[in-house]
Amino acid sequence: MAGTTLEEVIGMKKICSLAFKALRLTDKPYHVEETRSSSEIFISFQGSWSVNEWFAGNPFGETKIDLQLFPSLRSIGNDEAALVNEAFLNKFKAILGSSSLENEVQKAVTNKKKIVFTGHSSGAPIAILAALWALDKYRNPNTSQIPLLCVTFGSPLVGDRIFSHAMRREKWSDYFINFVTRYDIVPRILLAPLSSIQQNLEPILQFLNPQSQNFKNEFIGRSNETWNFYFTVMKNAATITSHAACNLMHSTNLLVETISNFIELSPYRPFGTYIFITENSKLILLKNPDAVLQLLFYSSQLSNGAEGAQVAYRSLQNHLSYETELQGSNVVYLDQLEKLPLSTEGSDGSINTALNDLGMSTRARLCLRAAGELEMQKTRNQDKIDKRINDVEKALSDLKDYKEVCEGKKVGYYDAFKLQNDEKDFRSNVRRLELAGIWDEIVEMLKRYELPDEFEGRKGWIEIGTKFRRLVEPLDISNYYRHLKNEDTGAYMKKARPKRYRYTQRWLEHAGRMPTGACSESTFWAEVEELSIKTNNNRLFEDVKKDVVQLEKELEKWIHDKVLSKDVFVKGSTFVKWWKTLPPQHQSGSCIKRFIEY
Repeated sequence: MAGTTLEEVIGMKKICSLAFKALRLTDKPYHVEETRSSSEIFISFQGSWSVNEWFAGNPFGETKIDLQLFPSLRSIGNDEAALVNEAFLNKFKAILGSSSLENEVQKAVTNKKKIVFTGHSSGAPIAILAALWALDKYRNPNTSQIPLLCVTFGSPLVGDRIFSHAMRREKWSDYFINFVTRYDIVPRILLAPLSSIQQNLEPILQFLNPQSQNFKNEFIGRSNETWNFYFTVMKNAATITSHAACNLMHSTNLLVETISNFIELSPYRPFGTYIFITENSKLILLKNPDAVLQLLFYSSQLSNGAEGAQVAYRSLQNHLSYETELQGSNVVYLDQLEKLPLSTEGSDGSINTALNDLGMSTRARLCLRAAGELEMQKTRNQDKIDKRINDVEKALSDLKDYKEVCEGKKVGYYDAFKLQNDEKDFRSNVRRLELAGIWDEIVEMLKRYELPDEFEGRKGWIEIGTKFRRLVEPLDISNYYRHLKNEDTGAYMKKARPKRYRYTQRWLEHAGRMPTGACSESTFWAEVEELSIKTNNNRLFEDVKKDVVQLEKELEKWIHDKVLSKDVFVKGSTFVKWWKTLPPQHQSGSCIKRFIEY
């Protein structure tokens, strides 16, 4: 786990220099530089030093991510958009819309150059958003990912847990490396609400501004302001990490729920790879976001005998000293968190030394272990589900055979199941219910984020989920309308569609970069039933004509693409019966006529 040299992986010192170089820019928001071999291009972003460029409103300044620019930054099945710092997002969008950044990136992609985004302090979130924008813009399900890296130094937090979840699902986390010195306060600032730090934030930001040297000299004596700021941030960090730790350990203490009900906690969470720089310039690498949150708090605790004011001032100096602090060559990896030693007498000397260098107490180590154990539990949950894939395949195979039997008898799959006149119909219903149980279990785990973040991006489960949806949802729709007593309570799509189908449809659409609703073929029969109800209730055809024409176009495409079979058109099917009630002039001009005649 130890001994890998950072210099052999990437030239971090050069990147750090470029990040600091951008801080001195006065005429443009970013700096572009190429290597001599022209195989890489570096884009470093300028920081901001006013409060309104860190917080856009109270208390934490978060907003939903712009899914037009960042379509991947969401939970797919749960359909939740990530939250992101609004001030940083607005600044990135302003740069994207008013500079040549997009052209620079496009040129690098065309020339197949590796793009390295970087930034220090509040320039780092802009670099992160730029990298994510590029990853999403040039993401193609049929090609490899563009060569890209984002390296930050002393970055404030940017997004929430869904932000981190989406990046792990897309397997983008390894593209982001965040350096943090042990006491640097900036990566912890957004754990505190603006109202608690607003009085001292402006002078703190001016002290961190590299272009305000005179202010730095004046600020040195203002120890009370520095200590109050540091103490307030860390007090809020303590609340958040304690709450998170209780969740990691599945605490049943009602106080945990009470805290979240009465105290608004920061939504921001770490993501990507973190490299903590100790006071003796050792580099400690950690990828688990839950563990990073704990480390951000516990690593910045006061050392024995240290005075608060001294540590508070050091926290500001640490933020400005990455160029000198980044001297270490060996990286210690904290990867098997569930096995971390709880005392200084651990079995692995390098790991124990690293934890001691970060000031990890026994409680801190327990929190790191809990984060590792949660990750292991998610993997065990996934393994449990993977073992059931054969059951799913067998049940789907049986339903496919049933469908072929129905088609062989010139009875539509949908209508045969709706009639329930045969023993095979009953057995197929049993299979439907077995599959519903398996998939509902998966959905519940996804709702509670109890599976690895990568699960919804796994090709095998996307494929089997699509098979399941296309084969089984028509049976659910058939069963629903078979038992429908009052036509006014219809609307399967709005009132009764199970989450197991919504989730699997979103998986396929996301994987194929398709718009929402592009894969709605499995709900075809629900649309037919609803249109049938509307036209049978003496509703004028002109009122539903637009919907009918749209359905016909989609049906023709689905038949052509073989995602729907031609048993839709067998004599006496629900679709044919309904379609023949439409006005003759519409039937004669419809693209569907030739299929029905077939």
